[in-house]
Amino acid sequence: MIQATSFIHPSLGFLTLALALPFFKGDSKYWRWLLLLPPLLAIYSVFAMEPGVYGTLNWMGETLVLGRVDKLSIIFAQVFSIVSLIGFTYALHVDDKFQHASAALYVAGGLGCVFSGDYLTLFVFWELMSIGSTFLIWLARNDASTRAGFRYFLYHTIGGLFLLAGLLFQYNATGTFAFEYINPATAKFYHWLILAGFCVNAAVVPLHAWLPDAYPRGTVTGSVFMSAFTTKTAVYVLCRGFAGWEVLAVAGTVMAVYGVLYACMENNARRILSYHIVSQVGYMVAGIGIGTAMTLNGACAHAYAHILYKGLLFMGVGCLLYSAGTQKLDELGGLVGRLPWVMVLYMIAALSISGWPLFNGFISKTMTITGAAEAHRTWLALGMEIAAVGTFISVGIKLPYFAFWGGKPKSDRKLRPIPWNMYTAMTIGGALCIAQGVYPQMLYAYLPFEVEHMYVPWTTWHVLQSLLLLGFSGLAFYYCRKVITPHKQLNLDFDYFYRLIGKLVMWLVCRPLAWIDDRWTKAYRVGGLAGLMGLARGSAWFDRKGIDTVVDGSAYTVMNVGKLGAKVQTGRLQDYLGLAAILALCVFALVWYLA
Repeated sequence: MIQATSFIHPSLGFLTLALALPFFKGDSKYWRWLLLLPPLLAIYSVFAMEPGVYGTLNWMGETLVLGRVDKLSIIFAQVFSIVSLIGFTYALHVDDKFQHASAALYVAGGLGCVFSGDYLTLFVFWELMSIGSTFLIWLARNDASTRAGFRYFLYHTIGGLFLLAGLLFQYNATGTFAFEYINPATAKFYHWLILAGFCVNAAVVPLHAWLPDAYPRGTVTGSVFMSAFTTKTAVYVLCRGFAGWEVLAVAGTVMAVYGVLYACMENNARRILSYHIVSQVGYMVAGIGIGTAMTLNGACAHAYAHILYKGLLFMGVGCLLYSAGTQKLDELGGLVGRLPWVMVLYMIAALSISGWPLFNGFISKTMTITGAAEAHRTWLALGMEIAAVGTFISVGIKLPYFAFWGGKPKSDRKLRPIPWNMYTAMTIGGALCIAQGVYPQMLYAYLPFEVEHMYVPWTTWHVLQSLLLLGFSGLAFYYCRKVITPHKQLNLDFDYFYRLIGKLVMWLVCRPLAWIDDRWTKAYRVGGLAGLMGLARGSAWFDRKGIDTVVDGSAYTVMNVGKLGAKVQTGRLQDYLGLAAILALCVFALVWYLA
């Protein structure tokens, strides 16, 4: 039974909404305003919380914790609740109840993960996120989204299996599902399995290909939600359990640089933003890996800021897709006079992600880089600075230049009117990006880790350093603008290796079938007496080898099958999980290739 407390779980309203929406009847104008109720209740609940452990559940002799409340969980739950209000406001015009139900399930899963005090509870909400987000891709209702959603779900299923294997092995070794900090010096193999499961959701290179493949193919409003929850929930669990792991410091820096390199080559606007999720999450993962109080606070602050400005970026590009019918830069251009407010609100987010002074990205990104430098991780700090240059070039200049100013303007393109609620949601997000940039204490007051001295971004050196870096980035774009002109192409990235594996599996399966088909074809072409003689010989062979074996050798067959079954049934959980993992990887590679 659940322990009675004053704690109100923020996910309850979203779960209720998801279950009730399919039963709503009539026009959406009669129920659409209910979409805003769960986010408002969640915001109230989070701001009213006091640290403690709430909502313990006794299940099959295990104590599960639904409400572990501390500074770390509160800061993530706070921004999750705020962006859910922005996201549902942005989606108010959508009549599809299943899109709203899927988004509600997705948000409930994210909030549930944040407050989970044990791995078993975390796993349930982790998979709930996977299900909800998959439907946000499928509900775009086209062939590309169907295939991308299937690949997305398979990938996260494999990540979930790693997590499940790790938590089961931990329980077998320690007798507990407790989700606590893991010291890298004493880590066991099952901790690495758990880390691998988390890294899939964090889109750590090379486990990231699902993100730029799926996010651009989701629904217009669904991609706004997806940009906020999956990777940032992974940042939360890494911060909770794996701070100070050196492998994360290196992996995060690689992510930061890798993401911007591919973003600079992309033509699809939402794919550009997807690669920048990989890059920006890299800052957070690197900060977690370095593991000082400064870099951990920087990771949390950057996650908070990133959720706001990345949501605003996806909303801006979503407006382009909704109005113009395309998100490809080579098909856009000359829209600054026709969609001026979309351009203005998009640029607020673009300047935020680029780290311009007066915007929230400036106070969070520089905190992480400064923390890396203070920890004497010079190469990591340099890698983040390089990524900052690429971010401004691709998101701050390239995308808006070719979408709103440059490119090939199509003045005769018919634009679909943008609903008021989409502008309202973008205005809320833009206002928060500016407010946190001007008044950093709005964010710093909620940072979870104690530091010797509070980081001060508004110094002459930090401001001049940022302006100098961004100024040279703009100059670099000017001289390279003809080189990075968008082109119609698909950058496979690590999809190349997935497809290569798929081709190998298909070759192994199809080659024997082709050989059999070739032999049957040749036998058919011979015809006449030779064909009849061949058929007779085949019939005689089948009678001797087939019928006799089945009838006379059935006992031997049963005995051999029994021996094989006895070998397989070892009773060891790791053997079953290993077999399941091998089968899952083969199926995943085959389906990825066929899709």
